[in-house]
Amino acid sequence: MKKHHLRHLTAFLVAGGCLAAASPAMAAYPDQPVRLIVPYAPGGTTDLIARIVAPRLGEALGQPVVILNKPGAGGAIGSTSAAREKPDGYTLVMAVESSHAVNPSVHAKQLYDPVKDFSPISNLANVLGVLDVNADSPIKTFQQLVDTLKAEPGKYSFGSSGNGGYSHLFGERFKSATQTQLLHVPYKGLGPALTDLLAGQINVVFDNLPSSYGQIESGKLRALAVAAPHRVKQLPDVPTYAEVGYPQLNTPSWFGLAAPAGVPDDILDTLNQAVKTALADPKVVLQIEQQGAVPDYTTRQQFADMIRESNERWQQVVTDIKFEKL
Repeated sequence: MKKHHLRHLTAFLVAGGCLAAASPAMAAYPDQPVRLIVPYAPGGTTDLIARIVAPRLGEALGQPVVILNKPGAGGAIGSTSAAREKPDGYTLVMAVESSHAVNPSVHAKQLYDPVKDFSPISNLANVLGVLDVNADSPIKTFQQLVDTLKAEPGKYSFGSSGNGGYSHLFGERFKSATQTQLLHVPYKGLGPALTDLLAGQINVVFDNLPSSYGQIESGKLRALAVAAPHRVKQLPDVPTYAEVGYPQLNTPSWFGLAAPAGVPDDILDTLNQAVKTALADPKVVLQIEQQGAVPDYTTRQQFADMIRESNERWQQVVTDIKFEKL
């Protein structure tokens, strides 16, 4: 073979090899935007945590993380949708205690399995709970609320993120612990519930502090108690549930990140490290803490253990309060 023909053949083979290396099948993950399904309405705690973390997560991944809200059925609609997505790492879901432990515990027929249908990535934050009333309410303290509910049973209502959601079950736990009555009003997320609380359409919301804090700080809502290990520095005058005599209600909730089951381990490891990077950013930490939450990076296995243990705990709660499954 002549030398110039050999040179052409070599150049062709090298070029072909470069094209093969650049083909989509060989591209490094991720090479396109990643969707993050939030199974609750905009304005609620899950949405807030997602929007704080997503930009820095996108920077760590080198691709935008685009948030898609799919609210309804206490987080079941968005979670079910996520579970059915292709397990390629390009669709993630906010896996939170409400949708991935409480919701499955209260439904007789499960639309998704919170353990088997998802690949845990990491926890993002532990969120403190807060009991809210309208600032114009004559009720000023936790004990005054309990006394009022006992004096006028059935007159007052509480709003939740939906039937069987965390805020609903927490309200049921409150009723059981205090031996009071409250009418349950379900919404498609805590954002709409807070809107009606501000408008005086309902009387109480058992919220997560991130979604309520701005309204509490502005004086539009009044916090009567927080679910936290100790008093929150942003609300130093608000007692914990333990301080007012109800330690069984003094439990924060977890908010994490997962993918559909079957995502390859190397992609899950990449996502876990991206979360670690995002939660190490002082700006992200500050934003989360300003919302009344605590950043909490975990390994994949640690988060999987949290989900499993939380499911066992909530199933026991449902049994203890004699909750009629939906």
